[in-house]
This record gives sequence, structure tokens and C-alpha cells, in this order.
Amino acid sequence: MTPAGGTSWLLVAAQVALAVTVLVPGGSFSWQPAGVGLVVGGGLLGLWALTVNRPGNFRIVPDLKPGAHLVQTGPYRWIRHPMYTAVLLLTLGGLLCQWAPLRMLAWLALGAVLYAKAAREERLLTARFPGYAAYQARTRRFLPGGPRS
Repeated sequence: MTPAGGTSWLLVAAQVALAVTVLVPGGSFSWQPAGVGLVVGGGLLGLWALTVNRPGNFRIVPDLKPGAHLVQTGPYRWIRHPMYTAVLLLTLGGLLCQWAPLRMLAWLALGAVLYAKAAREERLLTARFPGYAAYQARTRRFLPGGPRS
């Protein structure tokens, strides 16, 4: 077990603050079909990931729970971090419906924070699960067909 430390909670706080910056209403809102599609798609991907991840295995901080197990079914079959992908898709959809340069910067920073969270998790997963390196070799971090690292 790895206790959730200050760095983990700092990453979570940054994630929440940046997602709120992108999504909180303000300014002009426009129902963009692509934006709505990304919000719906991101939401569905997140729900799918939660349903295949046993209750109690999911954690918002990038640290492992005692008794955690490696999920390789559902969306985890193709991508290692579908919840982070879901957050990025959902917030990108919100950004498209409520475009502003500051929101775009917040979305890019959110991507960097989620990348850092994923990297932290992957170091812990590699140390805990002997088969994680093989799983990394056959899946992508955020997008099927995207970069592995």
C-alpha cells in the first residue's frame, strides 16, 4: 500500500480546479454538436470504466489501495487510463461549447496534470504487478493508437 501523500493530493486539487475552470458556466455558451458529443462520450467512457473496475478498486488519488488489482477488461483492454481520458473528453466538450482562451489554457494544463498522475500511478503499478510492463507494451496510456508513454 502506498499512502496518499501531499504530491498525490496536490495533483487531485489541481485536476479539480482546472476542470472547474474549464466547465463552470460563464460568458457565451453555444450548443456545439461536437462539444455535446464529447461530453456524452466522455461521460459514457467514465461510466464504463467505473463499471468494470471493482467497487473499492477506484481511487481519485494516484496511489494504490491495499488489495488493488490490475483491471484489463472493458476500456482498460485498449487504454490504461480511461477515467483520465473520460475527464479530458468531457472537459474538451465543455470547452467547445464555451470557448475562451483561458479555458483552453486550463484544459491544456489539465492534460499535463493527468499525465503526471498517470505517470505516478504507472510507477506504482509496475512495482506492484509483475505483469504491468507487458500490459503497458500492448496498450496505450490515453487513446487507442496513441503514444504508449
